[in-house]
Amino acid sequence: MTWELSVLIGLPKDLSSNHQKSPNNKTMKEKRMNCETARNLCIMSALADMGHFPTRESKNEAWFLSPLRKETQASFKVSKVLNRWYDHGEGIGGNLIDLMMRITGSSVPEVLELLDGGMYSISPAPAPTKAPASTKKGIIVGEVMDISHLALLQYLEVRCIPMAIARSHTKEVHFEMGNQNYFAIGLKNTKGGWELRNRFQKLCSSPKAISHFNEGKENLAIVEGMFDFLSLITIAPSWLKDSNILVLNSLAFANQLGEIIDGCNQCKLLLDNDAAGDKTTQTLLQQHDNVWDERKLFHGFKDLNEKLQSDPMMKIKRK
Repeated sequence: MTWELSVLIGLPKDLSSNHQKSPNNKTMKEKRMNCETARNLCIMSALADMGHFPTRESKNEAWFLSPLRKETQASFKVSKVLNRWYDHGEGIGGNLIDLMMRITGSSVPEVLELLDGGMYSISPAPAPTKAPASTKKGIIVGEVMDISHLALLQYLEVRCIPMAIARSHTKEVHFEMGNQNYFAIGLKNTKGGWELRNRFQKLCSSPKAISHFNEGKENLAIVEGMFDFLSLITIAPSWLKDSNILVLNSLAFANQLGEIIDGCNQCKLLLDNDAAGDKTTQTLLQQHDNVWDERKLFHGFKDLNEKLQSDPMMKIKRK
């Protein structure tokens, strides 16, 4: 039942003539009350529920990478005191309703229905409190479970990754950062740390390292990140049958792979089609005789996931 319909059903049948002359009085009053309730919901809680984490925060404000566009420097501010947001890159701001309308592309009634329907577990905005005596630094990993949170399921759908593949190789990781609780899709590395991804931010818990799916195969495939890995086995699952797969998690680890590369029969590189990927690919090609550049599989796209998103039904034929 939509919000508008529930309001109409609530109208009494024996309205006086005065009320009949202004049939929208009650509807508008209830709408204002619903809007007021929504405006008072915590923006910080809403962003966290959507998997959007602050890059830095203080007693009175928090800064995020904007959920409205791509950026590398945080320009999206949330005032904890006013419970309002402002995007300095766009020059716009407002309350939670304004934010949800822009993120979801919905109207005011549709946003109210989303908030009322339990899709988001957003708490009321807290009253201003004194800053804690100390703030925990770094990321503290808590509960690790199978992926089930709606925000993460939706994110995987946007990235065109089948749920069965995601659950086979990644987890839903809950963690604490700056005395706040968050969650993300996690890929575990060889040293026990986690690469953490959600719709808006990339994080990692210490220690940072490669992720190596070593099943004793003769060949090796190297990709840059979590979603390159998930995209590869979505597009061409046969790669898992004859190749170990190594996820760099950072190009900085590429110069530490000499022993691993020399120990395989063929090493196929699927690094990003950008300047950094070009440089690393050329370096490894020069250092090893058994390395092949396989980026032709996603020619014209930055990476495997961008190619997958262009055609989710795509299949790559192996030679």
